[in-house]
Amino acid sequence: MKITKPVVAWTGLLLVFATVAVKAALVAGGVAYTKRIETKLLAEPKPLATVSGKVGYAKSLKVEEVSGAWLRVSEGASSGWVFSGNITDVKPAESTGSGLGLTASDTNATAAARPLTPAGKEYSTRRNLRNPSQDLEWLLDQTYAITDEDVDKFLQEHKKGEYK
Repeated sequence: MKITKPVVAWTGLLLVFATVAVKAALVAGGVAYTKRIETKLLAEPKPLATVSGKVGYAKSLKVEEVSGAWLRVSEGASSGWVFSGNITDVKPAESTGSGLGLTASDTNATAAARPLTPAGKEYSTRRNLRNPSQDLEWLLDQTYAITDEDVDKFLQEHKKGEYK
């Protein structure tokens, strides 16, 4: 299939406008929202800067200043720098991102029962998993063994996220 110049031009223009629209939302004087369970506010726009405060999930932040991929934000008396990848211009839904609500009363039965579905049992049988609940317990133990410091170290070593 041959792509014509007008198609390439329109595609390029759409990408430029989409980029400008996303960037325009995160400007000084604008509003941003946290998209992590806990977002660190840093004393400087550097990944290893001192933490000056912390803000919870889906909290509204006032954007005070923009410096490249970093934004100086405030929430009430708390203020500091955040990496733009940790915030969004659209308020996130009140959930943990797993389909489960932040509170037990917000969790729907479908999301809560997901591990008990017939598909899960069929998968266990097909993979010859004799004790899937024990396997899940092992997996959760491994997951909980990973600390925030481990994740930060990995991101630093591999130059990911705010450590680019």
